[in-house]
Amino acid sequence: MTQISLKFDFANGERLGPGKVDLLEQVRAHGSIAAAGRAMGMSYRRAWLLIDRLNHMFVEPVVVTQMGGRGGGAATLTPFGETIVRRYRALQAKTAAAAAEDLAALEAVLRTPDD
Repeated sequence: MTQISLKFDFANGERLGPGKVDLLEQVRAHGSIAAAGRAMGMSYRRAWLLIDRLNHMFVEPVVVTQMGGRGGGAATLTPFGETIVRRYRALQAKTAAAAAEDLAALEAVLRTPDD
């Protein structure tokens, strides 16, 4: 099945796409930037830099962190971060619905792996 992947290049130069949104969802699922990065096959540093960028590109932070101690640190999506994920996924679903007929027509004329 064909997937729609959206990437937004905002007028101020910031970008939002599937990788950043997936990372936010992984932070929600794992409660940790490090664990979210591992789940996506990226380094903690890369994950942290992406979260830091997201936290600075919007008017409110999308993730809050708690310093580690014996049990390690924690990260949580803010209500605003949840809104960003929800809106991105809604746009993705609307785009897929609007493009379904044209995508089906394109898929119908694709070569198969056996061709």
